Amino acid sequence: MYKVFVNDKPLFLTDKIEKETDFQLFLLDSVDIDKIIIKYFQNKIDKAFLYHPEQKLILKKLKEKIPVQKAGGGLVFNANGEVLFIKRNGKWDLPKGGTEKNETMEETAVREVKEETGIGKLSIVKKLPKTYHIFKRNGKYRLKITTWYEMKSDFTGDLIGQAEEGIEEVVWLNKAQIQEAMKNSYENIKLLIDEAGLLE
Repeated sequence: MYKVFVNDKPLFLTDKIEKETDFQLFLLDSVDIDKIIIKYFQNKIDKAFLYHPEQKLILKKLKEKIPVQKAGGGLVFNANGEVLFIKRNGKWDLPKGGTEKNETMEETAVREVKEETGIGKLSIVKKLPKTYHIFKRNGKYRLKITTWYEMKSDFTGDLIGQAEEGIEEVVWLNKAQIQEAMKNSYENIKLLIDEAGLLE
């Protein structure tokens, strides 16, 4: 099952039909995806399931209905075990951004972390789970698929937020501070932080 966030609410892609209780179920093959997305943004849907019988094809089917934007990002640890966070649009987030031509996803993730935070000396430790969310740009809905990497850095210089990307703050947060920051973050970031074992 995949969890795609729309307006910070979950849209599940599933190959199982469950009896409806507090959610709506749609058939992925025949659904008008834009109509569902609009309902999410109008707060008329809080949770929905898109059903397709073949798990392997679910994501492919969704990609046929909505343009995809690929991004790479980093969950960066320093020598003290703190994590690198950015604040953008008043919310705590992790550095990430869109891939450029002829870049590998690892190169995208490292470049974006450097550009958005001013950090250097980055090395990738391992690949983390992808996150999925739908956003609107130039009047069109897009599915952003972000490939995340755990990274480490012993960089001790100044952190500089990329102003043109609207980054207001760049900070290292310890575990207790992360708990607090997650009260003002995005659901897909919370999911990633939770899967990394950083939430109580």
